[in-house]
Amino acid sequence: MSDILSKLAAVIESRKGQSPDTSYVASLYAKGQDAVLRKISEEATETVLAAKDGDPEKIVHETADLWFHTLVMLAQQGLKPDDILVELERRFGVSGLEEKAKRRGGK
Repeated sequence: MSDILSKLAAVIESRKGQSPDTSYVASLYAKGQDAVLRKISEEATETVLAAKDGDPEKIVHETADLWFHTLVMLAQQGLKPDDILVELERRFGVSGLEEKAKRRGGK
């Protein structure tokens, strides 16, 4: 399934050079980083609200929107989905409490 993330990331990357008049992604890039980050915040809120409603279809739809806009932000920052997948793989099998403690400088 991560293949779809790579394919989508490639499309998003290709939109960087397109006209904002013909590409939604290009229009986000043209508005700048704050616009992309606001969109992620909006989609995160909508995802939380969908989860609170408990409607699986809405949860999937809103999560897809959130992931999409997160991929836009990653591309804007010169990152790819694989960068995130490598980090998740690194964390795999490590207790969440242990990982959190490491990030705070704990043991």
